[in-house]
Amino acid sequence: MQTNNSLGKYLIIIGACVILAGIIIYFFHDKLQWIGKLPGDIRIEKENFRFYFPITTMLLVSLIVSVLFRLLRNFL
Repeated sequence: MQTNNSLGKYLIIIGACVILAGIIIYFFHDKLQWIGKLPGDIRIEKENFRFYFPITTMLLVSLIVSVLFRLLRNFL
């Protein structure tokens, strides 16, 4: 039954992270306008066509999430 305890612990941690992200976005959305508009994000806009590929933003988010998971794994 050890797996149920660890699964519950991880679900609580993920839920707390989602709530924290929601609070940050709710209260600081006006200060986070730069997300998705970084140099390296590909944006093509024409009359009837839009293409958006936020590659730099995705790399930055991936790096931050990887560092957070590594820190959580070391401390838990």
